[in-house]
Amino acid sequence: MATPSDEMKTKLTWRRFDDGEDQWDSFTDKIFLEDTSHKCPTYVHKTPPCQGSCPSGEDIRGWLAIVRGQEKPAGDMSWQEYAFRRSTEANPFPSMMGRVCPAPCQDGCNRNEVEDFVGINAVEQFIGDTALENNYQFEAGPDTGKKVAVVGGGPAGMAAAFQLRRKGHSVAVFESQPELGGMMRYGIPNYRIPRDKLAGEIQRIVDMGKVEVHTDTRVGEDITVEDLEKDYDAILWAVGCWTGRGLPVPGWDGTPNCVSGVAFLKAFNEGRMKVTAEKVVCVGGGDTSIDVVSVARRLGHIEQTNPSDRPELVVQDGFVAHDSAITAAAQGAEVTLTSLFSKSSMTAAEHEVHDALHEGVTILDEVMPVEVIIGEDGRATGLKIAKCEMQEGRPTPVEGSEQILEADLIVAAIGQGGDLTGVEVLDNGRGLINADSFYQVPDREKHFVAGDIIRPHLLTTAIGQASIAVDSIDEYLNKKQHKKRPKVDVHHFNLDEKMEEAGLAPEHFEVDKRGDLRGTGSGDWAVHNYEDRSFAEVIPHDELFLGHFAYTPRLKRREEVPTADDVLGHFHERMIGLDDAQAKEEAERCMSCGMCFECDNCVIFCPQDAVYRVKKTEATTGRYVATDYDRCIGCHICADVCPTGYIKMGLGE
Repeated sequence: MATPSDEMKTKLTWRRFDDGEDQWDSFTDKIFLEDTSHKCPTYVHKTPPCQGSCPSGEDIRGWLAIVRGQEKPAGDMSWQEYAFRRSTEANPFPSMMGRVCPAPCQDGCNRNEVEDFVGINAVEQFIGDTALENNYQFEAGPDTGKKVAVVGGGPAGMAAAFQLRRKGHSVAVFESQPELGGMMRYGIPNYRIPRDKLAGEIQRIVDMGKVEVHTDTRVGEDITVEDLEKDYDAILWAVGCWTGRGLPVPGWDGTPNCVSGVAFLKAFNEGRMKVTAEKVVCVGGGDTSIDVVSVARRLGHIEQTNPSDRPELVVQDGFVAHDSAITAAAQGAEVTLTSLFSKSSMTAAEHEVHDALHEGVTILDEVMPVEVIIGEDGRATGLKIAKCEMQEGRPTPVEGSEQILEADLIVAAIGQGGDLTGVEVLDNGRGLINADSFYQVPDREKHFVAGDIIRPHLLTTAIGQASIAVDSIDEYLNKKQHKKRPKVDVHHFNLDEKMEEAGLAPEHFEVDKRGDLRGTGSGDWAVHNYEDRSFAEVIPHDELFLGHFAYTPRLKRREEVPTADDVLGHFHERMIGLDDAQAKEEAERCMSCGMCFECDNCVIFCPQDAVYRVKKTEATTGRYVATDYDRCIGCHICADVCPTGYIKMGLGE
């Protein structure tokens, strides 16, 4: 009888060999036929794919290990604070990124080969919210006397300010908008990023001290580049991309009710736009377009008897605002999103697409805009679209498939560009700023750059670039040559630092006193039988023993997504965070790829009792087990049963 499909999903099977394989490979031949081997186990640290695919380069495996209780903090620090400290070494915005990051880390998670990825975003949100509730603060490094100008107070700029203060450099942030936050404040709706939590994570950086904040200050108008060069030891450009691309179709240019997604969201997030149009059409497919249509559904429309209430006037004029009283008369808006790609291939996060559909947005996929239809009054009345096919990477309309979507407001969310007015000297001709591999502006001493102004991408990308740029700034300020960046350029677990923290650092070695003792495995002056390949290798799923892991469904965050009938005026947060116990439960699903998580498999299954637990007084993360090489026969069972791929039969090569 066939196995029921539900049972197949929950009762996992895992085999190391495929049908038809009946010969040992040469490596196994050597072990089993000769009975002994010159290969013995060594402990090899590699980067897990979640970290390898995180643009911020967070030590994700590390803070998941802390939340689950496997890695312990030193002293009397709580595990919640310890997880926060580890998380924010790379990214000072865990509360924000846990909510809005599209999580490429989860796509790369090796747990997908078992049943489902680990809810990394959910645990990160827990870490960030817990830190705000407990008022955890950042610590600045020893003062260096150097001062750096950061132009732009968005995610890249404030992440850079954080990393600069950790290194002891003073910072002055120049922000053209009235408040800090950049696209986190002005580009993402408040029901996705709660403003109190955003303010808390920004203020925590300012509270590090020696962070001057100059808002409503535009470099190139209110202050010159020459002034910055004269007054500061280095300059980081993190100005973001605030101009939206228009649709490349006839009728777009100059039509008043055709606006960009960036401008639409900015008008809403500033609190000026209270209602939108009756029929809204947005062209996009990415996260920005999802935010546009979701906001439009929440705002609704009013019967506009006064032309000054038209939403495009509020969007295009930064000084015009709707009267709050008009929201009382708001009715639902008919909102349509068009995308070149299928729903499954849209660049927006899958759950965001699902939520938009649930909220009553109509999504027309695999279509392209052809023409804006203009009425007698010069305003757009509709958007002509057509089915499209990809030919040589370019969308091509299918003849005879055209249709017209009626529209009172057309929004283009197809990309963003920079506005370098006043600082044209930095413009590379495309409205962006060039950067070398160290995020230094080529041929301009003391100028560095990070974030969307290099190439518009994710918030987490901007934060990761800021971290690398600050390393480069620090090297520049200390008159050091830029060090070559590692192949896997993320924040890694550091065993030396961990052993120092645990009071287990090796003794200082002086060759004059001890002599040349290479090959000795018992000395207390080195970390023996350990190799760090994390800077060069990401560990794939086929190096793990997946058979160790039982089917464990992902513990999903609760979401409060309004229905199409309830969405009007619904601005409550959608993502409901995990509590302590739930965060621990989800973190326990992490397979700790590339690092021992103390399961005891190697100790239990070793037939020679060669693998043993290190004494508790000498053990810490990454040093939980060791091998007695007088007993080891090289049978490789320990490597076979290691769930995390931490054990390799490499010693002796």
